[in-house]
Amino acid sequence: MFHLLLLAVVVLGGYMFLTQTLFKRSKCKGNAAIAAKTVIITGGNTGIGKATALHLARKGARVILACRNRNKAETAIADIKQETGSTDVLYMQLDLASLKSVRCFASMFLKTESRLDLLINNAGLVADGRTEDGFGIEFGVNHLGHFLLTYLLLERLKEDGGGRVVTLSSMAYRWGRIDLEALAVNKHLGTGRYSWQFFQAYCNSKLCNMLFTHELAKRLKGSKVTCYSVHPGVVRTELSRNVSLWQKVFIEPVARLLFLDPEAGAQTTLHCALQEGIEPLSGRYFSCCAAQEVCTWARDDAMARKLWDVSEKLCGLS
Repeated sequence: MFHLLLLAVVVLGGYMFLTQTLFKRSKCKGNAAIAAKTVIITGGNTGIGKATALHLARKGARVILACRNRNKAETAIADIKQETGSTDVLYMQLDLASLKSVRCFASMFLKTESRLDLLINNAGLVADGRTEDGFGIEFGVNHLGHFLLTYLLLERLKEDGGGRVVTLSSMAYRWGRIDLEALAVNKHLGTGRYSWQFFQAYCNSKLCNMLFTHELAKRLKGSKVTCYSVHPGVVRTELSRNVSLWQKVFIEPVARLLFLDPEAGAQTTLHCALQEGIEPLSGRYFSCCAAQEVCTWARDDAMARKLWDVSEKLCGLS
């Protein structure tokens, strides 16, 4: 009996520790006016993106879901409209695995929309494979597609002043490494058919998100546009839909017990979108609705500048 009681105490203690650390919840308290402002959310048809769209639509924003799959986007829009009463939610086709699609999206947006106040680079994946342009799928979607999208929309963001760019990174950036020479040759930052191999590539792409935001903040100095990178928490989403069946069997029970739901996972994104007074923290990394210190390799000025230059070349911008 004593051993069972001790085990129960250990399990309960472990659960409480995890829910206050790795799986800690937070709540966005930001309340900046967003009514009648225009927001783009990549991957806004599911998970954290959809939860973010719901909150912003409820506050009166014009929300554009930039997604690859029209049917899923239209289903999400119907849900959002029904739940919020908003009639200002729409779909625009965007496939981040195609630089041509990114350019078409930006061109269409700039022709049809007069303003842009908030760009949320939300979409991401863990998978193996290549993009339409031959890049590793995680590098291409998680970093390069968002890099080009942001680049093409920056001037519109600057026009009305006070625009923000929020890019979803992850605490997984800590295990990321970037080999620019290998990237130039192989057009990826890691690949392989085993899950641990493309998880490493995912970590590398999340480090790219960090360095991109770090460098973007420097380039935005003097404008009223600010940018932030976000760890949403460990969230139960479709991010891992491409992992193997046996891994899903292991992950699913843990996910149901501990992982955050998408609404909880959206809180730090919403904080960076709506919290007033965080402009001096442009370029910083946020988790649990607060700015956090980061590892030295995530704020390496030289690497951030080199990654920006390489990204420009890979996108045909220089």
